[in-house]
Amino acid sequence: MKDDAQASTTAATGYRGRLAPSPTGHLHLGHARTFWFAAERARAAGGTLILRNDDLDTARHRPEFVDAMLEDLRWLGFAWSEGPDVGGVFGPYSQRERLPLYRAAMERLHAARLIFPCAHSRRDVLEAAGAPHEGAADDEPVYPKQFRPAKDAPLPPLWETSGVNWRFRVPDDEAIVFVDERCGEQRAVAGRDFGDFLVWRKDGVPSYQLACAVDDAAMQITEVVRGADLIKSTFRQILLLQALGHPAPQYFHCPLMKDENGVRLAKRHDALSLRALRERGVKPEDLLREFVASEAAERGA
Repeated sequence: MKDDAQASTTAATGYRGRLAPSPTGHLHLGHARTFWFAAERARAAGGTLILRNDDLDTARHRPEFVDAMLEDLRWLGFAWSEGPDVGGVFGPYSQRERLPLYRAAMERLHAARLIFPCAHSRRDVLEAAGAPHEGAADDEPVYPKQFRPAKDAPLPPLWETSGVNWRFRVPDDEAIVFVDERCGEQRAVAGRDFGDFLVWRKDGVPSYQLACAVDDAAMQITEVVRGADLIKSTFRQILLLQALGHPAPQYFHCPLMKDENGVRLAKRHDALSLRALRERGVKPEDLLREFVASEAAERGA
């Protein structure tokens, strides 16, 4: 892919960054640091910060987590110009209310024959002979090419097929390259480093990759700030943006916070949730001061 696939949105839009938490648990210290990076980069650019509620995980989403998320972000001192609580011209700002946009994107991908139905489970993919396993346990395994239908195989109607997932057909052996504002040049080869990936699940919900790509384009996000564990997702989303005719934003993947055992923080780390820290009397200004100091130390290392 040519480097110009990463072109920014029009200069007239100005800098537009976003916070995109998922209400599947209480936010923890690692989330706070990532959101601090996002807020600081928007502030330094004199830009706009958007809050998006990424609430598509129907199994783990709970309304009380949305309220807690908003409360925790305000406690930290973050402010946003657009979001589910304040509105804005690119709303709605909760993904569960944006399904028509994702369905329209799927119809475009279907018309271009860039997706195909898949009845294989994750276990099938993992157990397939010769299917390499990716390093991250929560990332998709590389899809076996023997499971992929031929390009000229009949494609069933999009919304009349039940009980199957839909996958994006990656361009085999194509190098996807982008320059990360924090991590430098990132490169992956489609079909080797990642395979055909989910875009629509059999339960009628778009995948993270599709929803994120569609929303970043629709909301005219110019820079995505998120954790370094999502770098591989960026390659997939760049392919989706290209297929849908949208320029990719810039990307800034910040370092992850880890616990005392070297394990990256997750929502299971209840003791480090922002709610627990507040209850212990931790002040938000102390947390933000630590973020500034740790970033200065890392930059100086």
